[in-house]
Amino acid sequence: MTNNYLESVKKQFQYYKMLGDKTFAQLTEETLFWQYNEDSNSIAMIVNHLHGNMLSRFTAFLTTDGEKQWRNRDLEFEHQTVSKTEILRKWEEGWACLFNAIAPLNEADLDKIVYIRNQGHTVTEAINRQLAHYPYHIGQMVMLGKMLASQGWQSLSIPKGKSEAYNAEKFAEQPQKAHFTDEFINKPNEN
Repeated sequence: MTNNYLESVKKQFQYYKMLGDKTFAQLTEETLFWQYNEDSNSIAMIVNHLHGNMLSRFTAFLTTDGEKQWRNRDLEFEHQTVSKTEILRKWEEGWACLFNAIAPLNEADLDKIVYIRNQGHTVTEAINRQLAHYPYHIGQMVMLGKMLASQGWQSLSIPKGKSEAYNAEKFAEQPQKAHFTDEFINKPNEN
């Protein structure tokens, strides 16, 4: 079961990264900095926050507190990134840190205790915490992307009005063990 958990976690993180990647591909540089109001976050701010969080949580993941002293969380919600290139660099750097930290994990690591702000978590709990946190923010990015896309938004999963056809295709196949992310990660978006 444990290896299934670790593989599932990796696939789910890859899936949510892919949703962000496909959102960026549909947006112009200027839309990444748009804010509804002063209290809301732009996509650039969300990426700054995810970047800071990922580096803090997953640098020396098993051996140091996940809230690093060098992190400035408040600054993550300020306009500090000035180009789409820089946003994408931070996006990739954060994910690389996460994937590099979880790649070597094995069953024996899952019950180890790691700390976030001096609160102990098992490795499983710490991963689950981030697996809930990151999709929350990526969902915000996707919602903003849908509102800001200058041309028609291309669906990132099952397009509106296509659920019946999608289900018919799935139920026409033989039942099989598969991870729900496989078809979205391994197949280009056709819609």
